[in-house]
Amino acid sequence: MSDKKANGLIFNKQNYMWMAIGAVVIIVSLLLMAGGKSPDPKVFDYKEVYSTRRITVAPILLVLGLVIEMYAIMRKPQPAGK
Repeated sequence: MSDKKANGLIFNKQNYMWMAIGAVVIIVSLLLMAGGKSPDPKVFDYKEVYSTRRITVAPILLVLGLVIEMYAIMRKPQPAGK
């Protein structure tokens, strides 16, 4: 019987590790997008809302995190001997 069916899990430890890394990257990207509250709601701070961190870095990290998650799901578990 294969190791996959013996313990009832679809993924192995490496898959779960990659999923955790992808989740951390996604959380970091969402935290980078957050914020930007102005002390005065009548004042629009263009530099704060449209900063490079929010419109470039965070979306790139978000897509990278999703790619890592796809890799973690599609990755075939290696046999126990390798």
